[in-house]
Amino acid sequence: MGCSFSGLNALYDAVNGGGDVWINENRFRVVRQLGEGGFAYVYLVKEIVVATESASAGAGGVGKKFKDPSHVSDDGTYAMKKVLIQNNEQLELVREEIRVSSLFSHPNLLPLLDHAIIAVKATQDGAWNHEAYLLFPVHLDGTLLDNAKTMKAKKEFFSTSDVLQIFRQLCAGLKHMHSFNPPYAHNDVKPGNVLITHRKGQAPLAILMDFGSARPARKEIRSRSEALRLQEWAAEHCSAPFRAPELWDCPSHADIDERTDIWSLGCTLYAIMYGVSPFEYALGESGGSLQLAIVNAQVKWPAGPNPPYPDALHKFVTWMLQPQATVRPCIDDILIHVDKLISKFSA
Repeated sequence: MGCSFSGLNALYDAVNGGGDVWINENRFRVVRQLGEGGFAYVYLVKEIVVATESASAGAGGVGKKFKDPSHVSDDGTYAMKKVLIQNNEQLELVREEIRVSSLFSHPNLLPLLDHAIIAVKATQDGAWNHEAYLLFPVHLDGTLLDNAKTMKAKKEFFSTSDVLQIFRQLCAGLKHMHSFNPPYAHNDVKPGNVLITHRKGQAPLAILMDFGSARPARKEIRSRSEALRLQEWAAEHCSAPFRAPELWDCPSHADIDERTDIWSLGCTLYAIMYGVSPFEYALGESGGSLQLAIVNAQVKWPAGPNPPYPDALHKFVTWMLQPQATVRPCIDDILIHVDKLISKFSA
């Protein structure tokens, strides 16, 4: 996967101060950094199309590889995720992220457009380090989390109609994942993993991203050691304020399924309205416990917009936040209900 271009990447790093990157046979210039987290960095990049090709990125270059022509950038700009890989475990995780990301094709799930894993240099013990380059469409309006911070500073809220339309798009993306056989769970649905693009005269476009934690959803837990392994995995891969109760305190005999995502979806609907998870208040309380608040589903409703959100939205959130996963609704139930609410509350 692009190993032959490691020397070219090193060359352009040396010449341009990290300005140019090759992903397989296509060259990109780094415009600026968009974000970072852990061992990963996200950059805005612009494809450099050689003079023998058309000036349009869609007529040549990386655009020729895309299954969906709508993914071709009009101006040649994309988002590139660079992952620094230091051991075989990290290498396998990145390969799994690439495999899983390549499974999905839905307008509300961020598509992986191209990727390369390259060996970069030998470490002191003679092993090779690697770098992964993952190419995606770019959405410069940021995530729901970014938007929430901006809106909070301005004391602004999404309209009821926009709340429902954003949420409906997330449900559609998750429905695609949950419809696989076996179903896949995203495992980290949260505002920081939802890209938002504002559109004049329309509700914002919402796209779920980051499939690094996505796995087949259904697990049979039949021992205490299996339960503890699941809890340890969830602690590493599922963000705490949006993590389902069964992933905090898993019974020794349990059937885990894709309804872990429904819990996170309920938390995210709350966050679309109020900017935070429904349980983050516990972090600010003396002696407060996030885990206890989640396991007991102790939701607190902050002051909202004026006029406030309809009570039907609060009941909708509460319906998804059932501590017992067996009585929690599935994605098909959620879609039916959100469509009814859209009909009722959209202008």
